[in-house]
Amino acid sequence: MDPLLWLTLCAVLTVLLFDYTNGFHDAANVVATVIASRAMSPAMAVSVVGVFEFLGPLLGGTAVANTIGGVVDLAPLPRPLALLVLVSGLLGAIIWNLITWWKGIPSSSSHGLVGGLVGAVLLAAGSGHVVWGWPPEGHLVGVAKVLLALVLSPVLGFVVGYTVHKLSHLLTRAAHPRINQKLRLAQYVTTAALAFSHGANDAQKSMGVLTLVLVLGGFIPRFEVPFWVMLACATAITAGILSGGWRIVRTLGFAVFKVRPLHALDSQLTSGLVILSASMMGAPVSTSHVVATSIMGIGASERPRRVHWGKAGEIATTWLITLPASAAMGALVLLALRPWVG
Repeated sequence: MDPLLWLTLCAVLTVLLFDYTNGFHDAANVVATVIASRAMSPAMAVSVVGVFEFLGPLLGGTAVANTIGGVVDLAPLPRPLALLVLVSGLLGAIIWNLITWWKGIPSSSSHGLVGGLVGAVLLAAGSGHVVWGWPPEGHLVGVAKVLLALVLSPVLGFVVGYTVHKLSHLLTRAAHPRINQKLRLAQYVTTAALAFSHGANDAQKSMGVLTLVLVLGGFIPRFEVPFWVMLACATAITAGILSGGWRIVRTLGFAVFKVRPLHALDSQLTSGLVILSASMMGAPVSTSHVVATSIMGIGASERPRRVHWGKAGEIATTWLITLPASAAMGALVLLALRPWVG
C-alpha cells in the first residue's frame, strides 16, 4: 500500500477513535444530573441523549470545525510528517481522556485535543506551525480563540447557573412537592437540548481534524467539511455516548453538590444555552467545564456551604493541567511513532 494512503487511513481511523472516546468520556457530563435527580433511568437517559447527540453534528453547522482546523498550520510540512503529527496529537488526547476517565475526573476532551495537536506540532516543526492567534487580526483565531473559550465558558456556566437557579427557586419556592414530578418530566426537553448542543460542539472538533486529514492526504482540494464526515463523526460520538463512561456520573451528580430535580433542570438549561451559543460562534468549549461550573453556581446560589469546594478545586486543577499534559502526551507519541514512519 502507498505510504501516504496508509497514513491517511490510519489518521482517519484515529480521528474516529478520538471521537468515540470523546463521547465515551463525556457521556457522564450529559446524563449525570438527569440520573442523579432520578428523572430518568440510565438506559432511558442514554437513549434520549443518543438520538439528539447524533442530530447535533448534522444540524449544528461547521463553525467549530473551522476553528479546530485552523489551530495548526501543517500545509508547509511533507504530507507523511503532517499526517503523523495529527495521529500523534490525537493519540495523546485519547490517552489523556482515558487517564482522566479512569480517575473519575471530568476533564476537557476539547482541550486535550488542542493540547495533543500543539505538543506534536511543536516537537515536529516548531512554534511557527502553531496558529497562536496573537495579536489577533480583527478577530480571534487558533489557540487564542480556544484559550478564550477555555477561560470564559466555566465563568459563564457558573454565572448563568447562579442566575437561572435564583430565578427558578424564586418562582417555585411556594410550590407543592408534587412539582418535582413535573420538573423531572421537563428534563426530557432540557436533556435533549444539552445532548444536541454537546453533539453540535464536540463532534465538530473531530469533523475539523478529519477534514484536515483529507486535505493533507490530497483527497479534497480545500478545507470544506463533506457530509459523509459529519455523518461519520456523528456516528462515532453517539456510539461513545451509548457506551457511557459512568465513572464521572458520581462526581458531577453527587460529589460537587447534591442534585435535586430543580437543580438538574437548571444545570441542563444553563449548559445547553452556553454550549449552543458557543457553537454558533465557532468557539470550542468543554461540556465538562460548563456542566460542572453550572452545578457549582446553582449550589452557591442556594446553599454555598453545601458545595464541596474541595472537589471543585480538584476538578479545576485537572482543567489547568489538561493542555500541558496532553501536549506532552502528543509529543511523546510522536517520538515513539516517528522511527516507524521514517
